[in-house]
Amino acid sequence: MAAADEQHLIIQAQQGSHGAYRVLVERHMKQAYNVAYSFVNDHAQAEDVAQEAFIRAYRSLPSFRGEAEFGTWLYRIVTNLALNRVRQRSARASREVPLSAAEPLVSTVDDGTGADIRAHIEKALHELPTLQRAVVILRHLDGLSTKQVSEILQCSEGTVKTHCFRGLRKLRQKLEFLKSEPA
Repeated sequence: MAAADEQHLIIQAQQGSHGAYRVLVERHMKQAYNVAYSFVNDHAQAEDVAQEAFIRAYRSLPSFRGEAEFGTWLYRIVTNLALNRVRQRSARASREVPLSAAEPLVSTVDDGTGADIRAHIEKALHELPTLQRAVVILRHLDGLSTKQVSEILQCSEGTVKTHCFRGLRKLRQKLEFLKSEPA
């Protein structure tokens, strides 16, 4: 979508056009859902996070100044909501289930499919520290630029690069065993 076209839709939505905001939602819904899912790893929760992000964005639209792209601003809202959801879920789980009773996140049965490898990758990704996970997801899984990630997470591009490097290094270490398995 052309930046001028999106800017026009934003101005219309700020002036109260529900149709213009609906177009913005339709254009960004898939990416917002994907960002949310990459953090919460649950379809229903990802839908809830994306929906809540669009509601918050709509309520905050009058104060949107256009210093960042609408998508970058929206994905920051999605990221913050998703991280809050993960923190809440983690805190609740640590209070409710003793560690010894917790079920493994990934089946240890290797069925020889790509689904098994994906499960190992997702498990390793969710074991990363929060900021490293956020950077790796936004930069490499969602394909955002270093600058966009720095705007979303409100940190410098150097910080993004550092956390990306460290996160990818940890992922490689955690997934090293996959190299030794027969293809």
